Amino acid sequence: MNEVKTLIWKEITLEWRQRYALNGMLLYVVSTVFVCYLSFNLQRNLLTPIVWNTLFWIILLFTAVNAIAKSFAQERYGRLLYYYTLSSPQAIIISKIIYNCLLMLALSITGFGFYVLVMGNPVGSLSMYLTSIILGSVGFASTLTLVAAIASKAENNGALMAILSFPLIIPMLLMVIKLAKNALDNLDMSANQDEILVLLAIDAIVVALSLVLFPYLWRS
Repeated sequence: MNEVKTLIWKEITLEWRQRYALNGMLLYVVSTVFVCYLSFNLQRNLLTPIVWNTLFWIILLFTAVNAIAKSFAQERYGRLLYYYTLSSPQAIIISKIIYNCLLMLALSITGFGFYVLVMGNPVGSLSMYLTSIILGSVGFASTLTLVAAIASKAENNGALMAILSFPLIIPMLLMVIKLAKNALDNLDMSANQDEILVLLAIDAIVVALSLVLFPYLWRS
């Protein structure tokens, strides 16, 4: 745990020193929401709750890809070799997952607040919708972190990450959108238990696979 804490603090320190990357991601979210606002401003009748929900999750998905794709791509070979002498591969992948989860939660909550401010709020159950955002952010972060680790071993890691992440993200995205749709309709918690359990199970499976597979990637 001491290794994990140290590595997470290292990630936060590097991100703070390179604030242009964080500012760029925030600018991406804000500008995308504003473009959606300009597109639907003239024809408000087209912005149904279904379209509102779909647009938000599309923005969140591309934000996750842009934010997490650099997890391992920015690490130099010499730095990775230095980490290899200091810490275990399990600590490194867990610290990456936790940091990316925190980053995605911050971007998601900030983006949701601005999205509601600009595009309105048709959500019936705000607590359930925030739950879907938390589960979706953690799921995107954990899955894309593992995919970024795999893609970093290839030269064309951008294209490889897109190819590998697509079949993993789609089932999770479908469950999250369904959960968010139930929150829009203000359904009871009992109607959402299956989706919540499936999302938690997917997150647990991805973390377990990361712990098993990353040491082999690390040795290569």
